[in-house]
Amino acid sequence: MSQTELKTIRTSIPARMDRLPWSRWHWMIVIGLGTVWILDGLEVTIVGAIASRLTEHSSGLGLTTGQIGLAAAVYVAGACVGSLFFGYLTDRFGRKKLFMITLGLYLLATVLTAFSFTPLYFFICRFFTGAGIGGEYSAINSAIDELIPAKRRGVVDLAINGSYWLGTAFGAMLTVVLLNTDIFAADLGWRLAFGLGAVLGVLILLVRRNVPESPRWQFIHGLDKEAEALVGDIEKEVEKTSGESLDAVGDDAEIEIKQRKTTGFGEIIRVGFSVYPRRSILGLSLFIGQAFLYNAVFFTYALVLTKLFHVSDSIAPWSLVPIAIGNFLGPLLLGSLFDSIGRRVMISGCYIGSGALLVGTGLLWQAGALNAVGLTVCWVVVFFFASAGASAAYLTVSEIFPMETRAMAIAFFYAVGTGLGGIIGPILFGQFIDQGAASVRFGYFLGAGLMIAAGLVEVFLGIDSERKSLEDIAAPLSSTAKSE
Repeated sequence: MSQTELKTIRTSIPARMDRLPWSRWHWMIVIGLGTVWILDGLEVTIVGAIASRLTEHSSGLGLTTGQIGLAAAVYVAGACVGSLFFGYLTDRFGRKKLFMITLGLYLLATVLTAFSFTPLYFFICRFFTGAGIGGEYSAINSAIDELIPAKRRGVVDLAINGSYWLGTAFGAMLTVVLLNTDIFAADLGWRLAFGLGAVLGVLILLVRRNVPESPRWQFIHGLDKEAEALVGDIEKEVEKTSGESLDAVGDDAEIEIKQRKTTGFGEIIRVGFSVYPRRSILGLSLFIGQAFLYNAVFFTYALVLTKLFHVSDSIAPWSLVPIAIGNFLGPLLLGSLFDSIGRRVMISGCYIGSGALLVGTGLLWQAGALNAVGLTVCWVVVFFFASAGASAAYLTVSEIFPMETRAMAIAFFYAVGTGLGGIIGPILFGQFIDQGAASVRFGYFLGAGLMIAAGLVEVFLGIDSERKSLEDIAAPLSSTAKSE
């Protein structure tokens, strides 16, 4: 980069990328980048599903219920630190380099987790596993949005983020087998679960090698010739596989860019809180609400069933399968509406609707109308809508800030929002479970309130970014155009 000549250029690359028809090339991007969320879902679910086993002395760890919540918080803390650290590096050194490094870190840490014999060692491994996954959020979401055409960005982004729940379902079914002491010893099955997660990560790494760098990142950082060559190759590939001839892009679609090496933290903070303060409030609200709800519930739900509803350890993980399916179907079936009806209506509706449904769930439980099956059914309905809204939170912060700060913006809002909601939530719920059903219901009402509040913020501060070019939603920092 030090040898790259930085200058002011005019480029039509964003318009050329946005006008591409959907093709096999785009599917390669989806598979190469999007499948990492399956790993995240697998990680969260495995720990939640094996939580009761890890509290047994025969597991080789013998964690307390409170330590299970602490392990969840440590994982989230690692993800927050990783997102900030790798997010900065993603904006400086490129999307491709970092989404290879972060996946490599995940693979190493999750393999080491399988060899845990003390709580401290387990916590350290969980921290670095989370750091790898947290770094993925910045590199992957920024790359996805910069490579997918504007008219499909919403549905693709939601579907990819929703694939997290495929990992959740797979992890739940996997642990049912691995926790069966008739097949695997109590101190072996949970270790194999982490090892199998690493195998899946290796397969994703092999596919990901074919995913290119973001041409938007390249032309910003002085690699405009490389970006032009890359987009030319992409256009040829798309024309060949789609059978469509691409229309020429006129000079009026060009934007003027003053290239730069990197963007400092000072400018990132200035952009977020001086240039786009309303967007920053929006991003924080969406992330805090969904992070508290999801991390609190999914890290501890198996414990709720085993400790409060007296469901056996071998049955409890199965409850996560229908919940995961509901979470996956929400973004998949509702995703197209975020591009047609619009972001503001759909995001606010999903947040407020899921919050209201969660209040109803808590009231039914309080009235004694729910058993373990009934509670699980309620969660399926709640998370059908909550999942679409939560996936849209990642979409929102990845598209409403300038190109030069995109990865760092994703990292910041993920880290702060998830730090506040995702670390506090599991710790609180770990204590609530020890205190009894009334405390857990209070936690559900608290989560519902945060989701409803975030939905109301979306109503008033949401950005109508559907089907718009990223550069029209938030002009690059070097451009004189204004987006706020």
